[in-house]
Amino acid sequence: MNDLLVLRDGDDVAVATRDLSPGDRAGTPDGGAVVVRDPVPRGHKLALRAVAAGDPVRKYGQVIGVATSAVEPGDHVHAHNLGFDPGEREAPLGGEHTELVVPDGPRPTFRGYRRSDGRVGTRNYVAILTSVNCSASTARMIADQFRGAALDEYEHVDGVVPLTHTSGCGLVPDSEGGQVLLRTLRGYAAHPNVAGVLVLGLGCEMVPGAALSARSGTVTDLGMPGVGAPDPEDSSALLAAIPDDTVVRSMTIQETGGVRATVRAGVEEIRAMLPEVNARRRTECDVADLVLGLNCGGSDGYSGITANPALGWASDRIVGYGGTSVLAETPEVYGAEHLLTARATSPGVAKKLLDRIDWWQDYVAAGGGTLDNNPSPGNKAGGLTTILEKSLGAVAKGGQADLAAVYEYAEPITDRGFTFMDTPGYDPVSVTGLVAGGANVVVFTTGRGSVFGCRPTPSIKVATNTPMYERMSEDMDVNAGRIVDGTAALEEVGAELLERILAVASGERTVSEELEIGTEEFIPWHLGAVT
Repeated sequence: MNDLLVLRDGDDVAVATRDLSPGDRAGTPDGGAVVVRDPVPRGHKLALRAVAAGDPVRKYGQVIGVATSAVEPGDHVHAHNLGFDPGEREAPLGGEHTELVVPDGPRPTFRGYRRSDGRVGTRNYVAILTSVNCSASTARMIADQFRGAALDEYEHVDGVVPLTHTSGCGLVPDSEGGQVLLRTLRGYAAHPNVAGVLVLGLGCEMVPGAALSARSGTVTDLGMPGVGAPDPEDSSALLAAIPDDTVVRSMTIQETGGVRATVRAGVEEIRAMLPEVNARRRTECDVADLVLGLNCGGSDGYSGITANPALGWASDRIVGYGGTSVLAETPEVYGAEHLLTARATSPGVAKKLLDRIDWWQDYVAAGGGTLDNNPSPGNKAGGLTTILEKSLGAVAKGGQADLAAVYEYAEPITDRGFTFMDTPGYDPVSVTGLVAGGANVVVFTTGRGSVFGCRPTPSIKVATNTPMYERMSEDMDVNAGRIVDGTAALEEVGAELLERILAVASGERTVSEELEIGTEEFIPWHLGAVT
């Protein structure tokens, strides 16, 4: 293992693979060495050549910022001498195409739950879906009755999960925020990992339970006051239709007689569902039935070198077989959007991503910030300095496949191939949108050590570096740090990830599932005024 990783020819900086001290001669992959002038923590950047103040600094062959003071070879390059500059980036509207490799031989398969609408579930849950925060505590009380040994006789039921949130009333139903919440809740009610759903409301909220339990996804059939007919050109107005074989029940606390009466009634409704849900069985399903959510959190200087490109390898393989993967976190592709738009299958797809970037710049500016408020303090401690640098590593999760579609938050994912969903960078909110869209497996990469989990969709956590993996091994599923350690090739870890995705899709439990993490992480994106 070399002391330094040089990611592209012509880069001005390299990444330290160990802690470096002043006077060290840090070896480079070409057999050369750089004399270290400052302490440089592992994962951080070391200057390979002199850069004048005001000049751009390159990593990954791309500009990650400008030098705010003169930089000499061997200097530590970080927030003290590297600043954000949006610069000028040409964003091509498509034109680049990568022919993905599909190996000869049998196609990969997994054992999933085939639903009546053709989609495939990787889990078999009963969900208690709240239409409003006022019913959240009651939903948890009902779900608590099915913990421990209560489901022992139902071995094919993965659990009873309460999906509670902090909204549902005081918002304008026809507003952007109202539509985002409705799309999200409908997406969970219709999700292929949910075989039975109890919709639980208070009874006087803005989002009535009937809007979540109706089979149809047509807005006019949902009985939403103040919601007009959708624009037929606006795909984000589409709502998920609940499959015919999903068991659906609905009740409100006010009509049922209060909290205690609703808990008793809700428990009985779920008990009545369980035999039918338990009767479902896994069957052999093709890899193309996977809808893979791609997310990262607590990124570090190794994220774009190990875990993210290894996940990109697995994503490309799934897409090559005809499956679907979905990149997200729009503020964390800012600065690298040109790499995605160049791969768009049409100018319209590219333009939609650029429109979302523009929306985010206006949205953040209205709050008095900029998109370079990201990276977080933890990201910076791990070696990331600017959003440009962070985004260049983040987009590696998407591999090399053509960009086939761009979705708004929680919009149903209907296209095959590599796609993008507009979500915030806040991990629980981002993954909630991906799952609402239909992701049936999530892979979550982390460098600092996120303890994220997700239900009803399993989340596979991938460590970017070995020290963190060893420190938090009970919270990680895969160690991609072996790539920088020199003990495994990127393609080897990518193949391991693909194998783990298929195993988890077939029922193998992730570490976050073993810890029952994933209900508090259901957080729909809150947008707009609450009155």
